[in-house]
Amino acid sequence: MNLYLQDSKLTNLGKIMEIHGPKLLGTSYKDPIASFNLFREYTVRHPEVYWSIILKELSVTFHEPPKCILDTTDKSRPGGTWLPGSVLNIAECCLLPSIHPRKEDDSCAIVWRDEGDDDDSDVNRITLKQLREQVILVANALDRTFTKGDAIAIDMPMTVNAVIIYLAIILAGCVVVSIADSFAAKEIATRLRVSKAKAIFTQDFIVRGGRKFPLYSRVVEASPHKVIVLPVSGRNVGVQLREQDISWKDFLAYDNQHQRPNHFTPAYLPVDSMINILFSSGTTGEPKAIPWTQLSPIRSTAEGWAHINVGVGDVYCWPTNLGWVMGPILLFSCFLTGATLALYHGSPLGRGFGKFVQDAGVTVLGTVPSLVKTWKNTDCIKGLDWTKIKSFASTGETSNVDDDLWLSSKSYYKPIIECCGGTELASSYIQASPFQPQAFGAFSTASMTTGLVILDEHGVPYPDDKACVGEVGLFPLYLGATDRLLNADHNDVYFKGMPTFKGMRLRRHGDILKRTVGGYIVVQGRADDTMNLGGIKTSSVEIERVCDRADESILETAAVSVAPPDGGPELLVIFVVLKKGFNQQPEKLKTIFSKAIQTNLNPLFKVSNVKIIPEFPRTASNKLLRRVLRDQIQHELSVRSRM
Repeated sequence: MNLYLQDSKLTNLGKIMEIHGPKLLGTSYKDPIASFNLFREYTVRHPEVYWSIILKELSVTFHEPPKCILDTTDKSRPGGTWLPGSVLNIAECCLLPSIHPRKEDDSCAIVWRDEGDDDDSDVNRITLKQLREQVILVANALDRTFTKGDAIAIDMPMTVNAVIIYLAIILAGCVVVSIADSFAAKEIATRLRVSKAKAIFTQDFIVRGGRKFPLYSRVVEASPHKVIVLPVSGRNVGVQLREQDISWKDFLAYDNQHQRPNHFTPAYLPVDSMINILFSSGTTGEPKAIPWTQLSPIRSTAEGWAHINVGVGDVYCWPTNLGWVMGPILLFSCFLTGATLALYHGSPLGRGFGKFVQDAGVTVLGTVPSLVKTWKNTDCIKGLDWTKIKSFASTGETSNVDDDLWLSSKSYYKPIIECCGGTELASSYIQASPFQPQAFGAFSTASMTTGLVILDEHGVPYPDDKACVGEVGLFPLYLGATDRLLNADHNDVYFKGMPTFKGMRLRRHGDILKRTVGGYIVVQGRADDTMNLGGIKTSSVEIERVCDRADESILETAAVSVAPPDGGPELLVIFVVLKKGFNQQPEKLKTIFSKAIQTNLNPLFKVSNVKIIPEFPRTASNKLLRRVLRDQIQHELSVRSRM
């Protein structure tokens, strides 16, 4: 038997395809590789069948079981009603031992290391039982201080304590408000106001690259009702607290004397109860407050289980933060599959992080492309052994093919699973799949149960086998996707103005997708990042991909188009960040870029201007703010036109 085929049958998804494929697909089923597309298409048509199978594979235990998997009778809910009648506590599911997947009290739940610790010392470990006891301790403290349903924020790095607090808030029946530790006071205040948070957990300082940065003082500027403050090191906080605030040590003190400190009765709630409020990037006004329900972790975990093959025995690491969607996804993807969560308390940019990946025995490593670029350019992981890694994963930005090849080479050219989704979907809607041939920087399939079409400029879907470029439209039946927003009209944001397809109102996501002749999918940017050059529509990402490779001096580029103040066709402007040690003239780069774009994209495209800057403006989640660059150029043109 082909070794690749044999390995495919041993994966999470391969095993259930071997068991259920012949029954569901009949004689059409051959094996996990040959029949992957057929099986995935079946899950789109019959999502209730797929989810009935997957729920048995994850560590999900219902206090009251669902009446059915999917109810579509309520026409006011285009996404359907999933697992109606079911009651559970998803945090409890994370903390209890299970037979399948195999989780035991002495299983390693989290492995971690603090930045600055001796890199040759052993990594720290906590078992499932120890984690459960710590979560219960915090849940008891929460229960005596707050009321079920209260929103409680977390603004701190993704440490072991942050994970404990996150699970405890949900176990106690409260709602986590996710705030990234990089936010300014104004952004923190907006999120506290929108979520109506009653309190916030934070640290006195953040340590990055050997330097201490104040965090508590920044949080206090946002005027929260109450702050629970953890020390970045030691037992005592290193700042003076406001009268209404309390240290972590004092917050827990009561429960250390509690008669039953290791006992807590979870808050069992309907499956569509809110557990976490996350936020969009907020690059165009107030960020959308996106509620996660108990369905959301089920969806996000299932994607990692099926496409990245995360499970018992894996050590899963992804530098992220609970303020961004990848933080909760990582957490649940470990604890609901029996994998070990790997956390590095510090910056992922240097050798210390790379050494931790080696010493922790990480088997699945998640990245963002800019992080890979830094590792490659600084050569900080040279000499380290990353060969235990069985697969990489990447999300957040468009990947660079050369950087991906370099990363893959660090573990005998293991695959890089590209993932693209959204906070409001609790998952990726397109993926790379190990069951299909892969191309670096591209996606090979929609995720399991996900139906989608690519729309032309009139909102008409292209045929599924046609190479094309257009805005994506998602089928609305999508377990885990939002059905509400806290500060915007959900229907207006995701459904209003979208075309119908086969009787379904399509769901808006906003990505521009390119489907190649070979069937691969490339994200061309957001619908609002498209440009019209001489009557031809193209995307910023497509132009940037060509310009990034045009000259050895280029670290990265950003393409924007602006309308001239006196009218006329849009002008193409390329912003450039040069590699360290390189000098280059804008006019020379303009010639180089124009030639590359005309050769690789369209002979009619012309670069109007090139601007070299030290770095690009980005959101706290590292998304490029082309809007800021576009506004800068528009302002310069307006000033010139008045001179």
